[in-house]
Amino acid sequence: MTEILINNLTKEDKRSVSRLITKVEYGTKESVEILKSIHSRTGNAYRIGITGPPGAGKSTITNQLTKFYLSQEKSVAIIAVDPTSPFTGGALLGDRVRMNEIGMDKNVYIRSMATRGSLGGLSRKTTDAADVLDAAGYDYIILETVGVGQSELDIARNADTTAVILVPESGDSIQAMKAGLMEIADFFVLNKSDRPGSDNAITAIKTILSFRNHDEKSWFPNIVKTIASENKGIDNLAGEIEKHKNHLLENDLLLKVREKNLKLRIKEIVESTFRKELWDSSREEKLNYDVEHVVFRKLSPYELAEEIITNYKLEIK
Repeated sequence: MTEILINNLTKEDKRSVSRLITKVEYGTKESVEILKSIHSRTGNAYRIGITGPPGAGKSTITNQLTKFYLSQEKSVAIIAVDPTSPFTGGALLGDRVRMNEIGMDKNVYIRSMATRGSLGGLSRKTTDAADVLDAAGYDYIILETVGVGQSELDIARNADTTAVILVPESGDSIQAMKAGLMEIADFFVLNKSDRPGSDNAITAIKTILSFRNHDEKSWFPNIVKTIASENKGIDNLAGEIEKHKNHLLENDLLLKVREKNLKLRIKEIVESTFRKELWDSSREEKLNYDVEHVVFRKLSPYELAEEIITNYKLEIK
């Protein structure tokens, strides 16, 4: 059955795409085999990260940007990462509701994914799902993350170009700098730029950007003004994405960016695998017993940790 789904994996067959992503989300051995088999077909889609504080208009911008690409006869897959529902553990699906007008287009695929406790605002399976969509043949993959501020920085590990969305009011521009979003932004989008405080927000961003080290060869983040609800400035936003993409290609940086991201991903896979193997039921049970010695100060946390590591090394020899 899975082999048939892989053979049918194209953007025209949304059912196969959906079923494979669901299998990948389970994180089983079967999901690993799926990802192994499709890897050679990935690398063609351009991955765009959309992030920023809550209420900045990320979903509206994603919606309008998708419509722009559709007008260019391109296909778009969207992974909207929602907060995990406290009742079901699944995605809240708010983004799907807001993107209803584009969801039925044959060249658009929308998937809501729950963060499932991932501190980075992206589900750990988001990258795997993006691989399925890449292999299916979509031109662009947009990763829209839940706006959780400073814990959202891992979007840079998943996107070729990252846009940070801000709005004029509430000091969001300064808050973004505190959150470290300055470091991951390939450019900024000041949405709702018709509101009061727009010029002050741009000045604040430019002032902080002026302290960033750069030369004539390095990329310097621009600021794009939009009013996404009125579809204003979206062409400039798309143009800035293309400009950054061309910069990466012309300077042989795209493969280097992807190589860096893949190294981080491989490390995460290895660490996750070892973590699962290390904390099997017997070791977890022993830890529950031995932690009492730490509580009553007979052992330090480091001594117990060293003992666990030493025993593990002896077991795998």
